[in-house]
Amino acid sequence: MNDEQLLRYSRHILLPQIGIEGQERLLAARALMIGAGGLGSPAALYLAAAGIGTLVLCDDDTVDLTNLQRQILHYTASVGRPKALSGRDTLALINPEVNVVALERRLEGELLDEQVAAADVVLDCSDNFATRHAINRACATHRKPLVSGAAIRFDGQVSVFDLRKAQSPCYNCLFPEGRDVEEVRCAVMGVFAPLTGIIGATQAAEALKLVAGCGTSLSGGLLLLDGLAMEWRRIALGKDPGCAVCGS
Repeated sequence: MNDEQLLRYSRHILLPQIGIEGQERLLAARALMIGAGGLGSPAALYLAAAGIGTLVLCDDDTVDLTNLQRQILHYTASVGRPKALSGRDTLALINPEVNVVALERRLEGELLDEQVAAADVVLDCSDNFATRHAINRACATHRKPLVSGAAIRFDGQVSVFDLRKAQSPCYNCLFPEGRDVEEVRCAVMGVFAPLTGIIGATQAAEALKLVAGCGTSLSGGLLLLDGLAMEWRRIALGKDPGCAVCGS
């Protein structure tokens, strides 16, 4: 690190759990973020501010006026612009050292496979089960840690599926693909603005811990937030030996 980096990241370096070695791991890391909306906005801002080396920001949507209530990566002047490009421009203002790769398309098939394989950590900030399951399958194939988040109304959840470890459950263990699960969207159900900030920031914290190699991750647990009561609850998750994605 040069003198400017030592100053910029000095508050991380002062933490003995991170220090210079941990910060250098962050600077060398590649994070894949799928979704630049409510969850992706705070997560991307914190990853960039913390000095993640390369951030691949994927979103095929454009900024809408209704997004601005919670998607803090974008501004009024961004309405109509691709979210990936709007996010890239905002992150450049936060930390121009971070290499932000903006992908203005839905990640699927070979492209999803390639991007997951190249990443050190994957953040699922999407809003639908089909995408979440596709991301989970790719992470299981390439044994990449996955940080998953969701937020709707006043309720949020975060989990880490550390698929580098054979004993770790995957997203499919929690929500088996094909099971009837109610798909709810912000457009019809609403979402409390700060909730996405809390969940997205928690995703960033878990991703940074995984990369820096500090603390204990949420792997093997599901963290649930009731935003109305502001109460957190943690549920233990076990690996499903019959899981179609990660089971034996």
